[in-house]
Amino acid sequence: MTVAAILAKKGRDVVTVPADLSISEVVQILTSRRIGAVVVADSAARILGIVSERDVVRALARGGGALEGSVSSIMTAKVVTCTDRNTINEVMARMTEGRFRHLPVVEDGRLAGIVSIGDVVKARIEQVEREADEMRAYIAMA
Repeated sequence: MTVAAILAKKGRDVVTVPADLSISEVVQILTSRRIGAVVVADSAARILGIVSERDVVRALARGGGALEGSVSSIMTAKVVTCTDRNTINEVMARMTEGRFRHLPVVEDGRLAGIVSIGDVVKARIEQVEREADEMRAYIAMA
């Protein structure tokens, strides 16, 4: 199964924010949308960074009016991405190695979707269940 299959089910919508948005505004977006990360992008949908709940917590730990700063001050600028051709196993390996839970999907240098660890685990469970059903059916026919 590939990232394209996940995006076909969940859609390709991604919440993006500009780099000059305040951290407090990002917190409101994360809360109201019930999501764990937003992609920081320019008007041409090129990825500038990503901000997760973890980034916000780290900013709060530093203190000093952290919520008034701009999102560019806390975003992860070196964003690991994937394409819709990557397999679930490849994506899981990247997420595990990098210790992050959100992976933007890029096509032709532009943002084309996002997958979360929850999306990947759900797809993998469905895949394993389907394989088990096929094995049971095969054994029943033998």
